[in-house]
Amino acid sequence: MAANIKVMTEGKPLRLIFSFALPLMIGNVFQQLYTVVDTMVVGQVLGVNALAALGASDWLNWMMLGIIQGFSQGFSILMAQEFGAGNQKRLKKVVGNAIGLSAISAVFLLIFGEVMVFPVLNLLHTPKTIAGQSLLYLRIMFAGVPVVMAYNLFASILRALGDGKTPLYAMITAAVINIILDLIFVMGLGWGIAGAAAATVIAQFSSGLYCYFYIRKIEALSLGREDFRLEKELDFKLIFLGLPMAFQNAVISVGGMIVQTVVNGFGVIFIAGFTATNKLYGVLEVAATSYGYAMTTYVGQNLGAGKVDRIRKGMKAALGIAIFTAAVIAACMIFFGRGILGCFISGEPQDMEMTMKIAYHYLFIMSICLPVLYILHVIRSALQGMGDTLLPMVSGIAEFIMRTGTAVALPLAIGEEGIFYAEILAWIGADVILVSSYLIRMRKI
Repeated sequence: MAANIKVMTEGKPLRLIFSFALPLMIGNVFQQLYTVVDTMVVGQVLGVNALAALGASDWLNWMMLGIIQGFSQGFSILMAQEFGAGNQKRLKKVVGNAIGLSAISAVFLLIFGEVMVFPVLNLLHTPKTIAGQSLLYLRIMFAGVPVVMAYNLFASILRALGDGKTPLYAMITAAVINIILDLIFVMGLGWGIAGAAAATVIAQFSSGLYCYFYIRKIEALSLGREDFRLEKELDFKLIFLGLPMAFQNAVISVGGMIVQTVVNGFGVIFIAGFTATNKLYGVLEVAATSYGYAMTTYVGQNLGAGKVDRIRKGMKAALGIAIFTAAVIAACMIFFGRGILGCFISGEPQDMEMTMKIAYHYLFIMSICLPVLYILHVIRSALQGMGDTLLPMVSGIAEFIMRTGTAVALPLAIGEEGIFYAEILAWIGADVILVSSYLIRMRKI
Protein backbone atom coordinates (compact mmCIF):
# COMPACT_ATOMS: atom_id res chain seq x y z
CA MET A 1 0.00 0.00 0.00
CA ALA A 2 1.33 3.43 -0.94
CA ALA A 3 2.68 5.50 1.95
CA ASN A 4 0.15 8.33 1.65
CA ILE A 5 -2.97 6.13 1.66
CA LYS A 6 -4.86 6.38 4.97
CA VAL A 7 -7.29 3.82 6.39
CA MET A 8 -9.84 5.78 8.49
CA THR A 9 -11.70 2.87 10.06
CA GLU A 10 -9.28 2.63 13.02
CA GLY A 11 -7.92 5.27 15.41
CA LYS A 12 -9.19 8.46 17.03
CA PRO A 13 -11.67 10.30 14.74
CA LEU A 14 -10.47 13.82 15.60
CA ARG A 15 -6.84 13.01 14.84
CA LEU A 16 -7.75 11.17 11.62
CA ILE A 17 -10.06 13.89 10.33
CA PHE A 18 -7.68 16.74 11.14
CA SER A 19 -4.58 14.98 9.81
CA PHE A 20 -6.45 14.19 6.60
CA ALA A 21 -7.88 17.72 6.28
CA LEU A 22 -4.64 19.60 7.07
CA PRO A 23 -2.80 18.80 3.80
CA LEU A 24 -6.05 19.55 1.93
CA MET A 25 -6.24 22.95 3.65
CA ILE A 26 -2.69 23.77 2.65
CA GLY A 27 -3.43 22.52 -0.86
CA ASN A 28 -6.61 24.60 -1.02
CA VAL A 29 -4.64 27.65 0.12
CA PHE A 30 -2.32 27.16 -2.83
CA GLN A 31 -5.32 26.56 -5.09
CA GLN A 32 -6.77 29.86 -3.92
CA LEU A 33 -3.49 31.45 -4.94
CA TYR A 34 -4.66 30.86 -8.53
CA THR A 35 -7.62 33.13 -7.92
CA VAL A 36 -5.96 35.59 -5.57
CA VAL A 37 -2.84 36.09 -7.70
CA ASP A 38 -4.93 36.42 -10.87
CA THR A 39 -7.06 39.04 -9.12
CA MET A 40 -4.08 40.92 -7.70
CA VAL A 41 -2.23 41.02 -11.02
CA VAL A 42 -5.37 41.93 -12.99
CA GLY A 43 -6.50 44.54 -10.44
CA GLN A 44 -3.10 46.18 -10.00
CA VAL A 45 -1.84 45.98 -13.60
CA LEU A 46 -5.04 46.31 -15.63
CA GLY A 47 -7.23 48.41 -13.29
CA VAL A 48 -10.78 48.47 -11.90
CA ASN A 49 -12.51 47.66 -15.22
CA ALA A 50 -10.49 44.47 -15.68
CA LEU A 51 -11.16 43.53 -12.05
CA ALA A 52 -14.89 44.01 -12.65
CA ALA A 53 -14.63 41.87 -15.83
CA LEU A 54 -13.09 39.09 -13.76
CA GLY A 55 -15.94 39.44 -11.26
CA ALA A 56 -18.61 39.35 -13.97
CA SER A 57 -17.24 35.97 -15.11
CA ASP A 58 -16.97 34.50 -11.60
CA TRP A 59 -20.22 32.61 -11.30
CA LEU A 60 -20.13 31.19 -14.83
CA ASN A 61 -16.63 29.92 -14.18
CA TRP A 62 -17.64 28.60 -10.76
CA MET A 63 -20.66 26.81 -12.24
CA MET A 64 -18.45 24.87 -14.64
CA LEU A 65 -15.98 24.01 -11.88
CA GLY A 66 -18.84 23.09 -9.53
CA ILE A 67 -20.34 20.66 -12.05
CA ILE A 68 -16.94 19.04 -12.59
CA GLN A 69 -16.27 18.76 -8.85
CA GLY A 70 -19.78 17.42 -8.27
CA PHE A 71 -19.25 14.51 -10.64
CA SER A 72 -15.74 13.70 -9.41
CA GLN A 73 -16.72 13.89 -5.72
CA GLY A 74 -19.82 11.81 -6.35
CA PHE A 75 -17.76 9.11 -8.06
CA SER A 76 -15.29 9.11 -5.16
CA ILE A 77 -18.03 8.21 -2.64
CA LEU A 78 -18.36 4.70 -4.06
CA MET A 79 -14.56 4.42 -4.26
CA ALA A 80 -14.23 5.24 -0.54
CA GLN A 81 -16.92 2.72 0.39
CA GLU A 82 -15.32 -0.09 -1.66
CA PHE A 83 -11.89 0.76 -0.23
CA GLY A 84 -13.30 0.70 3.32
CA ALA A 85 -14.90 -2.67 2.61
CA GLY A 86 -11.55 -4.01 1.34
CA ASN A 87 -12.99 -4.97 -2.07
CA GLN A 88 -9.98 -4.22 -4.30
CA LYS A 89 -11.37 -5.82 -7.47
CA ARG A 90 -14.56 -3.79 -7.26
CA LEU A 91 -12.56 -0.63 -6.46
CA LYS A 92 -10.62 -0.98 -9.74
CA LYS A 93 -13.84 -1.39 -11.69
CA VAL A 94 -15.34 1.70 -10.07
CA VAL A 95 -12.23 3.78 -10.85
CA GLY A 96 -12.08 2.58 -14.47
CA ASN A 97 -15.73 3.37 -15.12
CA ALA A 98 -15.40 6.76 -13.38
CA ILE A 99 -12.56 7.67 -15.72
CA GLY A 100 -14.68 6.74 -18.76
CA LEU A 101 -17.70 8.72 -17.57
CA SER A 102 -15.49 11.71 -16.73
CA ALA A 103 -13.99 11.77 -20.24
CA ILE A 104 -17.45 11.76 -21.83
CA SER A 105 -18.65 14.50 -19.45
CA ALA A 106 -15.61 16.68 -20.16
CA VAL A 107 -16.26 16.72 -23.92
CA PHE A 108 -19.91 17.59 -23.41
CA LEU A 109 -19.16 20.36 -20.89
CA LEU A 110 -16.48 21.91 -23.11
CA ILE A 111 -18.91 22.20 -26.06
CA PHE A 112 -21.75 23.39 -23.83
CA GLY A 113 -19.60 26.05 -22.16
CA GLU A 114 -18.25 27.53 -25.39
CA VAL A 115 -21.72 27.67 -26.97
CA MET A 116 -23.51 29.18 -23.97
CA VAL A 117 -20.97 31.70 -22.64
CA PHE A 118 -21.88 34.63 -24.92
CA PRO A 119 -25.70 34.51 -24.54
CA VAL A 120 -25.41 33.98 -20.78
CA LEU A 121 -23.17 37.04 -20.33
CA ASN A 122 -25.79 39.05 -22.23
CA LEU A 123 -28.54 37.56 -20.08
CA LEU A 124 -26.67 38.70 -16.96
CA HIS A 125 -26.67 42.30 -18.27
CA THR A 126 -22.87 42.45 -18.15
CA PRO A 127 -21.84 46.09 -18.76
CA LYS A 128 -20.54 46.64 -22.31
CA THR A 129 -17.34 48.21 -20.96
CA ILE A 130 -16.27 44.87 -19.46
CA ALA A 131 -18.26 42.25 -21.46
CA GLY A 132 -15.51 41.67 -24.05
CA GLN A 133 -12.86 40.93 -21.44
CA SER A 134 -15.21 38.62 -19.51
CA LEU A 135 -16.01 36.69 -22.70
CA LEU A 136 -12.34 36.25 -23.59
CA TYR A 137 -11.46 35.06 -20.08
CA LEU A 138 -14.26 32.48 -20.01
CA ARG A 139 -13.58 31.12 -23.50
CA ILE A 140 -10.01 30.28 -22.48
CA MET A 141 -11.08 28.83 -19.13
CA PHE A 142 -13.76 26.63 -20.73
CA ALA A 143 -11.27 25.40 -23.35
CA GLY A 144 -9.39 23.91 -20.37
CA VAL A 145 -12.38 21.90 -19.07
CA PRO A 146 -10.83 18.46 -19.86
CA VAL A 147 -7.73 19.49 -17.91
CA VAL A 148 -9.80 20.59 -14.91
CA MET A 149 -11.88 17.39 -15.06
CA ALA A 150 -8.73 15.24 -15.11
CA TYR A 151 -7.18 16.93 -12.06
CA ASN A 152 -10.40 16.82 -10.01
CA LEU A 153 -11.02 13.16 -10.80
CA PHE A 154 -7.44 12.10 -10.00
CA ALA A 155 -7.46 14.13 -6.77
CA SER A 156 -10.84 12.59 -5.79
CA ILE A 157 -9.51 9.07 -6.39
CA LEU A 158 -6.57 9.76 -4.10
CA ARG A 159 -8.74 11.36 -1.42
CA ALA A 160 -11.13 8.38 -1.50
CA LEU A 161 -8.17 6.23 -0.47
CA GLY A 162 -7.31 8.62 2.35
CA ASP A 163 -4.44 10.35 0.52
CA GLY A 164 -4.63 14.08 1.11
CA LYS A 165 -0.90 14.71 0.68
CA THR A 166 -0.42 14.00 -3.02
CA PRO A 167 -3.10 16.51 -4.13
CA LEU A 168 -1.32 18.99 -1.82
CA TYR A 169 2.03 18.52 -3.55
CA ALA A 170 0.30 18.78 -6.93
CA MET A 171 -1.37 22.03 -5.92
CA ILE A 172 1.84 23.57 -4.58
CA THR A 173 3.54 22.79 -7.89
CA ALA A 174 0.62 24.26 -9.83
CA ALA A 175 0.44 27.40 -7.69
CA VAL A 176 4.11 28.19 -8.26
CA ILE A 177 3.70 27.67 -12.01
CA ASN A 178 0.56 29.85 -12.01
CA ILE A 179 2.27 32.75 -10.23
CA ILE A 180 5.28 32.66 -12.55
CA LEU A 181 3.10 32.49 -15.67
CA ASP A 182 0.84 35.30 -14.39
CA LEU A 183 3.85 37.57 -14.10
CA ILE A 184 5.17 36.54 -17.52
CA PHE A 185 1.88 36.57 -19.46
CA VAL A 186 0.15 39.60 -17.91
CA MET A 187 2.99 41.85 -16.77
CA GLY A 188 5.78 40.75 -19.11
CA LEU A 189 4.07 39.95 -22.41
CA GLY A 190 1.05 42.22 -21.88
CA TRP A 191 -1.55 39.56 -22.73
CA GLY A 192 -4.04 41.13 -20.31
CA ILE A 193 -6.90 39.10 -18.88
CA ALA A 194 -6.28 36.32 -21.43
CA GLY A 195 -2.84 35.79 -19.90
CA ALA A 196 -4.35 35.25 -16.45
CA ALA A 197 -6.73 32.62 -17.86
CA ALA A 198 -3.97 30.83 -19.80
CA ALA A 199 -1.74 30.73 -16.70
CA THR A 200 -4.52 29.04 -14.68
CA VAL A 201 -5.24 26.38 -17.31
CA ILE A 202 -1.55 25.48 -17.71
CA ALA A 203 -1.13 25.31 -13.92
CA GLN A 204 -4.15 22.97 -13.64
CA PHE A 205 -2.63 20.74 -16.32
CA SER A 206 0.56 20.39 -14.28
CA SER A 207 -1.38 19.43 -11.12
CA GLY A 208 -3.40 16.81 -13.00
CA LEU A 209 -0.23 15.32 -14.47
CA TYR A 210 1.37 15.13 -11.01
CA CYS A 211 -1.59 13.19 -9.57
CA TYR A 212 -1.74 10.89 -12.60
CA PHE A 213 1.87 9.78 -12.27
CA TYR A 214 1.40 9.06 -8.54
CA ILE A 215 -1.80 7.03 -9.16
CA ARG A 216 0.13 4.83 -11.59
CA LYS A 217 2.40 3.79 -8.68
CA ILE A 218 -0.48 2.53 -6.49
CA GLU A 219 -0.84 -1.25 -6.83
CA ALA A 220 -4.50 -1.20 -5.75
CA LEU A 221 -5.21 1.06 -8.74
CA SER A 222 -3.33 -0.98 -11.34
CA LEU A 223 -6.16 -1.09 -13.88
CA GLY A 224 -6.63 -3.55 -16.73
CA ARG A 225 -8.63 -3.15 -19.93
CA GLU A 226 -11.64 -4.90 -18.38
CA ASP A 227 -11.82 -2.23 -15.66
CA PHE A 228 -12.46 0.47 -18.27
CA ARG A 229 -15.29 -1.52 -19.89
CA LEU A 230 -18.44 0.41 -18.99
CA GLU A 231 -21.04 -1.52 -17.00
CA LYS A 232 -24.61 -0.28 -17.19
CA GLU A 233 -25.58 -0.97 -13.57
CA LEU A 234 -22.35 0.45 -12.11
CA ASP A 235 -22.46 3.53 -14.35
CA PHE A 236 -26.03 4.29 -13.31
CA LYS A 237 -24.94 4.04 -9.68
CA LEU A 238 -21.99 6.40 -10.27
CA ILE A 239 -24.18 8.85 -12.17
CA PHE A 240 -26.81 8.64 -9.41
CA LEU A 241 -24.12 9.70 -6.92
CA GLY A 242 -22.44 12.34 -9.10
CA LEU A 243 -25.37 13.96 -10.91
CA PRO A 244 -27.18 15.33 -7.82
CA MET A 245 -23.91 16.86 -6.58
CA ALA A 246 -23.21 18.41 -9.98
CA PHE A 247 -26.80 19.66 -10.18
CA GLN A 248 -26.56 21.04 -6.63
CA ASN A 249 -23.46 23.06 -7.55
CA ALA A 250 -25.06 24.22 -10.80
CA VAL A 251 -28.19 25.41 -8.97
CA ILE A 252 -26.07 27.27 -6.41
CA SER A 253 -24.11 28.98 -9.18
CA VAL A 254 -27.28 29.94 -11.09
CA GLY A 255 -28.37 31.66 -7.89
CA GLY A 256 -25.01 33.41 -7.84
CA MET A 257 -25.55 34.56 -11.43
CA ILE A 258 -28.89 36.07 -10.50
CA VAL A 259 -27.17 37.89 -7.64
CA GLN A 260 -24.48 39.02 -10.11
CA THR A 261 -27.21 40.42 -12.38
CA VAL A 262 -28.46 42.56 -9.49
CA VAL A 263 -24.88 43.57 -8.61
CA ASN A 264 -24.21 44.57 -12.23
CA GLY A 265 -27.02 47.09 -11.93
CA PHE A 266 -25.14 49.04 -9.24
CA GLY A 267 -22.23 50.03 -11.54
CA VAL A 268 -18.58 49.17 -12.08
CA ILE A 269 -17.31 50.48 -8.69
CA PHE A 270 -19.77 48.30 -6.78
CA ILE A 271 -18.94 45.30 -9.01
CA ALA A 272 -15.21 45.79 -8.31
CA GLY A 273 -15.74 46.00 -4.53
CA PHE A 274 -18.05 43.00 -4.54
CA THR A 275 -15.52 41.08 -6.67
CA ALA A 276 -12.59 41.89 -4.35
CA THR A 277 -14.39 40.26 -1.43
CA ASN A 278 -15.70 37.35 -3.49
CA LYS A 279 -12.11 36.55 -4.42
CA LEU A 280 -11.49 36.03 -0.69
CA TYR A 281 -14.55 33.75 -0.42
CA GLY A 282 -12.36 30.79 -1.31
CA VAL A 283 -9.92 31.74 1.44
CA LEU A 284 -12.78 32.01 3.94
CA GLU A 285 -14.06 28.51 3.18
CA VAL A 286 -10.69 26.88 2.45
CA ALA A 287 -10.73 24.91 5.70
CA ALA A 288 -14.47 24.17 5.38
CA THR A 289 -14.04 22.37 2.05
CA SER A 290 -11.08 20.48 3.50
CA TYR A 291 -13.10 19.24 6.48
CA GLY A 292 -15.82 18.38 3.98
CA TYR A 293 -13.49 16.20 1.89
CA ALA A 294 -12.23 14.57 5.09
CA MET A 295 -15.78 13.76 6.24
CA THR A 296 -16.79 12.29 2.87
CA THR A 297 -13.81 9.92 2.98
CA TYR A 298 -14.12 9.20 6.72
CA VAL A 299 -17.85 8.46 6.59
CA GLY A 300 -17.57 6.51 3.31
CA GLN A 301 -14.81 4.23 4.58
CA ASN A 302 -16.50 3.61 7.95
CA LEU A 303 -19.88 2.96 6.35
CA GLY A 304 -18.22 0.49 3.97
CA ALA A 305 -16.63 -1.22 7.01
CA GLY A 306 -19.97 -1.24 8.87
CA LYS A 307 -18.71 0.99 11.73
CA VAL A 308 -21.68 3.33 12.22
CA ASP A 309 -20.77 4.39 15.77
CA ARG A 310 -17.50 5.87 14.47
CA ILE A 311 -19.52 8.08 12.12
CA ARG A 312 -21.27 9.71 15.12
CA LYS A 313 -17.98 10.25 16.93
CA GLY A 314 -16.40 11.68 13.80
CA MET A 315 -19.26 14.13 13.29
CA LYS A 316 -18.92 15.55 16.82
CA ALA A 317 -15.16 15.94 16.38
CA ALA A 318 -15.49 17.54 12.94
CA LEU A 319 -18.14 20.05 14.01
CA GLY A 320 -16.08 21.13 17.02
CA ILE A 321 -12.88 21.73 15.09
CA ALA A 322 -14.74 23.31 12.14
CA ILE A 323 -16.47 25.93 14.30
CA PHE A 324 -13.21 26.75 16.08
CA THR A 325 -11.41 27.15 12.74
CA ALA A 326 -14.18 29.40 11.40
CA ALA A 327 -13.86 31.69 14.42
CA VAL A 328 -10.07 32.02 13.95
CA ILE A 329 -10.39 32.83 10.23
CA ALA A 330 -13.17 35.32 10.92
CA ALA A 331 -11.04 37.16 13.47
CA CYS A 332 -8.11 37.36 11.01
CA MET A 333 -10.34 38.80 8.28
CA ILE A 334 -11.93 41.38 10.58
CA PHE A 335 -8.56 42.67 11.80
CA PHE A 336 -6.47 42.31 8.62
CA GLY A 337 -9.11 42.33 5.89
CA ARG A 338 -8.53 45.91 4.72
CA GLY A 339 -4.86 45.26 4.09
CA ILE A 340 -5.60 42.09 2.12
CA LEU A 341 -8.33 43.74 0.05
CA GLY A 342 -5.96 46.59 -0.75
CA CYS A 343 -3.86 44.15 -2.80
CA PHE A 344 -6.72 43.81 -5.29
CA ILE A 345 -7.65 47.45 -5.78
CA SER A 346 -5.97 50.16 -7.83
CA GLY A 347 -7.00 53.30 -9.72
CA GLU A 348 -8.02 56.82 -8.81
CA PRO A 349 -7.93 57.54 -5.02
CA GLN A 350 -11.65 58.30 -4.87
CA ASP A 351 -12.55 55.11 -6.76
CA MET A 352 -10.23 53.06 -4.55
CA GLU A 353 -11.79 54.47 -1.38
CA MET A 354 -15.33 53.71 -2.54
CA THR A 355 -14.35 50.21 -3.70
CA MET A 356 -12.63 49.45 -0.38
CA LYS A 357 -15.65 50.60 1.64
CA ILE A 358 -17.94 48.24 -0.27
CA ALA A 359 -15.48 45.33 -0.16
CA TYR A 360 -14.67 45.48 3.57
CA HIS A 361 -18.30 45.89 4.61
CA TYR A 362 -19.22 42.72 2.69
CA LEU A 363 -16.18 40.87 4.09
CA PHE A 364 -17.09 41.83 7.67
CA ILE A 365 -20.65 40.49 7.34
CA MET A 366 -19.47 37.19 5.85
CA SER A 367 -16.75 36.75 8.49
CA ILE A 368 -19.15 37.19 11.40
CA CYS A 369 -21.41 34.44 10.02
CA LEU A 370 -18.63 32.05 8.93
CA PRO A 371 -19.41 29.23 11.46
CA VAL A 372 -22.75 28.74 9.68
CA LEU A 373 -20.89 27.96 6.43
CA TYR A 374 -18.53 25.51 8.17
CA ILE A 375 -21.43 23.55 9.71
CA LEU A 376 -22.94 23.36 6.21
CA HIS A 377 -19.83 21.80 4.67
CA VAL A 378 -19.28 19.22 7.42
CA ILE A 379 -22.86 17.92 7.53
CA ARG A 380 -23.40 18.02 3.76
CA SER A 381 -20.20 16.03 3.17
CA ALA A 382 -21.08 13.47 5.86
CA LEU A 383 -24.42 12.82 4.13
CA GLN A 384 -22.63 12.45 0.81
CA GLY A 385 -20.19 9.99 2.36
CA MET A 386 -23.21 7.87 3.34
CA GLY A 387 -24.14 7.76 -0.33
CA ASP A 388 -26.99 10.27 0.08
CA THR A 389 -26.54 12.95 -2.57
CA LEU A 390 -30.25 13.79 -2.97
CA LEU A 391 -30.82 15.59 0.34
CA PRO A 392 -27.64 17.67 -0.07
CA MET A 393 -29.02 18.56 -3.51
CA VAL A 394 -32.25 19.72 -1.84
CA SER A 395 -30.13 21.89 0.46
CA GLY A 396 -28.54 23.40 -2.66
CA ILE A 397 -32.02 24.26 -3.94
CA ALA A 398 -32.76 25.89 -0.58
CA GLU A 399 -29.57 27.94 -0.98
CA PHE A 400 -30.76 29.00 -4.42
CA ILE A 401 -34.16 30.13 -3.14
CA MET A 402 -32.74 32.03 -0.16
CA ARG A 403 -29.89 33.62 -2.13
CA THR A 404 -31.96 34.80 -5.09
CA GLY A 405 -34.99 35.78 -3.03
CA THR A 406 -32.85 37.95 -0.76
CA ALA A 407 -30.86 39.48 -3.63
CA VAL A 408 -33.97 40.44 -5.56
CA ALA A 409 -36.23 41.56 -2.69
CA LEU A 410 -33.98 43.04 0.01
CA PRO A 411 -32.30 45.75 -2.14
CA LEU A 412 -35.79 47.08 -2.92
CA ALA A 413 -36.21 47.75 0.81
CA ILE A 414 -32.73 48.80 1.98
CA GLY A 415 -30.75 49.40 -1.24
CA GLU A 416 -27.43 47.80 -2.22
CA GLU A 417 -26.81 46.81 1.43
CA GLY A 418 -29.34 44.00 0.92
CA ILE A 419 -27.01 42.18 -1.50
CA PHE A 420 -24.55 41.49 1.32
CA TYR A 421 -27.05 39.30 3.20
CA ALA A 422 -27.97 37.02 0.27
CA GLU A 423 -25.04 34.69 0.92
CA ILE A 424 -25.61 34.48 4.68
CA LEU A 425 -29.31 33.61 4.37
CA ALA A 426 -28.44 31.00 1.74
CA TRP A 427 -26.13 29.25 4.23
CA ILE A 428 -28.81 29.33 6.94
CA GLY A 429 -31.45 27.90 4.60
CA ALA A 430 -29.16 24.99 3.65
CA ASP A 431 -28.21 24.30 7.29
CA VAL A 432 -31.85 23.93 8.36
CA ILE A 433 -32.33 21.12 5.82
CA LEU A 434 -28.94 19.46 6.33
CA VAL A 435 -29.07 19.24 10.15
CA SER A 436 -32.54 17.69 10.14
CA SER A 437 -31.58 15.34 7.26
CA TYR A 438 -28.47 14.11 9.10
CA LEU A 439 -30.41 13.37 12.30
CA ILE A 440 -33.07 11.43 10.38
CA ARG A 441 -30.46 9.55 8.35
CA MET A 442 -28.51 8.45 11.44
CA ARG A 443 -31.67 7.15 13.11
CA LYS A 444 -32.36 5.02 10.02
CA ILE A 445 -28.82 3.62 9.96
